[in-house]
Amino acid sequence: MTVSPAERPTDPRAWRPTRRRITEGLLAALAPIAACGVALGGLTTWVGAGNAGSPARITVTDGRVFLPYGEVRDTAAFFRIANSGGSDDRLLKVTSSAVRGEATLSRHRMAGDNAATARTVESAGVPAGGGLTMSPFGLDVTLRADPEWVAGTYVPFTLHFEQGGRIEVQAKVVRPGEAG
Repeated sequence: MTVSPAERPTDPRAWRPTRRRITEGLLAALAPIAACGVALGGLTTWVGAGNAGSPARITVTDGRVFLPYGEVRDTAAFFRIANSGGSDDRLLKVTSSAVRGEATLSRHRMAGDNAATARTVESAGVPAGGGLTMSPFGLDVTLRADPEWVAGTYVPFTLHFEQGGRIEVQAKVVRPGEAG
């Protein structure tokens, strides 16, 4: 014998949509929907500003090399590096056909009243939308100068970047403390 749906007994334990159950279900679904909306809004703003996915755009200016003093041939070169792109980049090394020996990236730190320490570094970061300014009190390129360099001579350099490739620049030989 079959029982029609109208004749079936009602089970008091059966699930029924109550106002409380519907409210709790909607609140549980609201949190991930709100998080997705916030993330989508942030990404839309980032893309709209032209930054999303844009590569590093590196420019190098103000190249200068200190003229060595006396019999010492070791000196330093300095550059101003700007990254107008949307991705960070790294300066990996600096080379020059006019430099005797290898040029190395070094970081100088003051170690007292009139003392400083130098440490060779593997690379230097160039932040997106920012830059890196080399100086005698921070990052520089240490090298051995050609004895024929005089103030005003231009020395060719190649800066090698992780994303930005190679950039060819000229650095002017200047006396320490002199503007380039």
